[in-house]
Amino acid sequence: MRVAICDDDRESCARLRSLIKKQEPDCEVACFDTGKRFLEAKGHFDILLLDIQMEEISGIEVARILRINQEKTILIFVTALKEYAAEAFEVSAFSYLLKPVEPEKFCRVFQSACREVRKMESAGGSQLFFQTRARSYVVQKKEILYVESHKRKVEIHTLGENITIYATMKSMEELLGDGFFRCHRGYLVNLAYVAEYGTGAVRLKNGENVYLAREKYSEFAKTYTKYLKTV
Repeated sequence: MRVAICDDDRESCARLRSLIKKQEPDCEVACFDTGKRFLEAKGHFDILLLDIQMEEISGIEVARILRINQEKTILIFVTALKEYAAEAFEVSAFSYLLKPVEPEKFCRVFQSACREVRKMESAGGSQLFFQTRARSYVVQKKEILYVESHKRKVEIHTLGENITIYATMKSMEELLGDGFFRCHRGYLVNLAYVAEYGTGAVRLKNGENVYLAREKYSEFAKTYTKYLKTV
């Protein structure tokens, strides 16, 4: 498991690192003193402990960038600022801890975050984990009908409900992979639910229509024909 601490206070970083190592000795822990350095780091981090008030770029903005890139990193804000709690949960924060952090409370939150990481790992690629300010979601890929763009957010239309998260269509396209097709700049459709298609639209089995860009028509037809041969 890879854990990152992003905080310009060296003492705080050292204290958090010590608490993590006591609980999870095998964890790989990396410390960053600016949000920019963290964002430039290579590789995925399972958990990020993030301060808010830092130079160059705030912790809230770091979190927004992560979510737009559809990073599944579990975010735990560790800050002295009370007033950003609402914004923190808008970027799907797992928890919001105030400094000075009580060791026992930190341990409970961190262990809970570790359990979420292991749950996602065991689910593999068939399940996706999304978190909004209101709640957490575990979604089966096969239950996603289509994804719709809404500026800096996307709306995931599933068989049961619609989920709005911070993400880009490009990141969702990469996340969902084969079986989904970007039929329009604002729409990504699950080929399993296509009932019919024609110039300008794809009709889904539930009766909904999504846009099919004219320049995408030929590519969509070839991809869908190829898909039908595999099912």
